[in-house]
Amino acid sequence: MNLPANLKYSEEHEWVRIEGNKAYIGITDFAQSELGDIVFVELPSVGDEVKQNESFGSVESVKTVSELYAPLTGKVVEVNGELEDSPELVNESPYEKAWMIVVELADEGEVSKLMDAKAYEEMVKE
Repeated sequence: MNLPANLKYSEEHEWVRIEGNKAYIGITDFAQSELGDIVFVELPSVGDEVKQNESFGSVESVKTVSELYAPLTGKVVEVNGELEDSPELVNESPYEKAWMIVVELADEGEVSKLMDAKAYEEMVKE
């Protein structure tokens, strides 16, 4: 399981990369491996507001459809349009090419509620 140490993680298996007051968000390597082959990704639009722990979209695999939950609250400022035509990028490159949305943070304090790589690894082992 690939867990970059520079990222933060949510209990719902999303990862977060903070750059200034923006957060890049995607799903973890563990999540994509559990889902299997991703065939469709539904994401919000630029300008939409997302709230911590609320659904912001979904990922469809050959096995199931899984909701995506926002690890942080804020305004969507960018959406990875590449995933519309190439949802398999989530399986191939969950941390690099398959970021899903970029959110302008409403409350930077929420970041402290996320897990580091070690804590996330412990959670998925249970």
